[in-house]
Amino acid sequence: MGRASIEHHGQQHPSRRDTRQVRAPEGHTVKGLWLPFLLVSLTAWALPPGVPLCERPHSAAPVQEQPFPEEVQRALDALVRAELTREPHAGLAVGVLQGGQRWLGAYGLRDVERGLPATPRTTWRMASITKSFTAVAVLQLVEQGRIDLDADIRTLVPAWPEKRWPVTVRQLLGHLGGVTNYGRFGPSHDSGLVDTAGALALVSGYELEAEPGTRFIYSTWAYNLLGAAIEAVSGQRYGEYLQEHVFGPAGMEHAALDDRRTRDEHHAAGYRLRDGQRVASKVIDVSGRFAGGGTRASIEDLLGFGEALLDYRLVSRTSTGWMQTPMSTRDGRLTDYGMGFATWPLRGHYLVAHSGAQPETSTLLLLLPGEDVAIALASNVEGQAASLKRIAYGIIELLLEGEEPRLLARRQGPVDALVYEGINRVFGYGLAYHQWATHGPGTLPGTRELPESFEQVTRLLDRSTIERAPDAARERILAAHEPRADWLLVRVGAHMAQTLEEALGSERLRSYPARGPLAFFNDYLAICESKSCPDPFRFNDALRADLRRLTGENIEPSRH
Repeated sequence: MGRASIEHHGQQHPSRRDTRQVRAPEGHTVKGLWLPFLLVSLTAWALPPGVPLCERPHSAAPVQEQPFPEEVQRALDALVRAELTREPHAGLAVGVLQGGQRWLGAYGLRDVERGLPATPRTTWRMASITKSFTAVAVLQLVEQGRIDLDADIRTLVPAWPEKRWPVTVRQLLGHLGGVTNYGRFGPSHDSGLVDTAGALALVSGYELEAEPGTRFIYSTWAYNLLGAAIEAVSGQRYGEYLQEHVFGPAGMEHAALDDRRTRDEHHAAGYRLRDGQRVASKVIDVSGRFAGGGTRASIEDLLGFGEALLDYRLVSRTSTGWMQTPMSTRDGRLTDYGMGFATWPLRGHYLVAHSGAQPETSTLLLLLPGEDVAIALASNVEGQAASLKRIAYGIIELLLEGEEPRLLARRQGPVDALVYEGINRVFGYGLAYHQWATHGPGTLPGTRELPESFEQVTRLLDRSTIERAPDAARERILAAHEPRADWLLVRVGAHMAQTLEEALGSERLRSYPARGPLAFFNDYLAICESKSCPDPFRFNDALRADLRRLTGENIEPSRH
């Protein structure tokens, strides 16, 4: 699969590889290289049917991209195989991109009955990852001035009947429109082929479940409304629009609407697990979910889509940032979902992702825009969300976290646990947002002055206050990263990350997901001592004493 030109509607957008330093291959420290030796000790019968131990995964790298070093490829392969030993499986495909390096692995069988292997060419139902394609299409039309994010959807789709409240495009993108989900309808809506009007008719008679903006309700039907808006504005059918403006520019050669009548021999047959045994999936038609869950693609296609997003080839950097920014309800509670993507921090990484679950399939696309990584996974076994997530998290650990020792907390009692929870959240949200804002398309939120924010965090983690009312303290700590708290933990943690990066460099900053929150805090305080930071930025003596107790040692400058 070749690289598409960096172009969007005739306007040039810079690639993130033109503006960001990409970590050199020799800089990798590969955690988990013991896995191949573990697998050698497994007997062949321990592997699921269709996953022979000796089989090598398919690997390919397009022009201008390089494969990972051999030891990294072996570790990736071993990580996937270790997961496949957990329960019966059928076929699985994995794609990984980091900077200019790329790896593809295909395992097991796309069709068990016919003995056909999974390959990078195999197509899989994308299910709800389709929502990410739809969101990109909407943002393209927003960039052209043809859709207003805050327009009432009825101005674009008059067939949608008037409800108690108006619903905007922005609210639909973030599942804040109050539109019900298809789960309440049962299986009847998947019984046959329907067009756009038919798909809208399935839900148009139902009232909104909540006032728009007040509650997160995940809804495929909401995205069908967006698909209808795309058709109305562009003058193209939804599938045609995707082919020309999303799939084509992203180099997704085999992506298409999932029409069972036009599937080729490369499409994966679907399975589910029943009482620990693999059985065929129920046959359904997903045309009624068209813009919310009605596409198929290969693992090469899905990884190409992730790469195109990282490169800003489909929408601008600004629009990409909007998509990756979590929305909030009217009362300031985060939904952990932006426009077509879920977002959350993981050990200081900023994750942007969408999963898919339907009969015949389980899928996951996960991006780390601040670290130039895309991970794509697809299985033809239903209900594999936890398995795919374990593989993705293992890949993140392998590629980005090295073998740095983690500084573990010595917690004694519930107060220590709450203090540590707050410290961990300052670290996790702060580092993630800093990386996303400085090395990705994001912007730091919040308006409060930093000295005041540091003072608030110091009070939030005060031991005596926690002891007096632990339940109230827990509630405040768990909400302190949200808009209703003016993103308190995000702002403080991001400033700490910036201080560490300026003093110790970007490479050292990337070590903290492995080394943990206590190392993050200890190094920050040591730097602050040497720089004579103003008092609010150094927290207070009580919190510093808690850090010493949690680490079991004095706070001293790290040796670098």
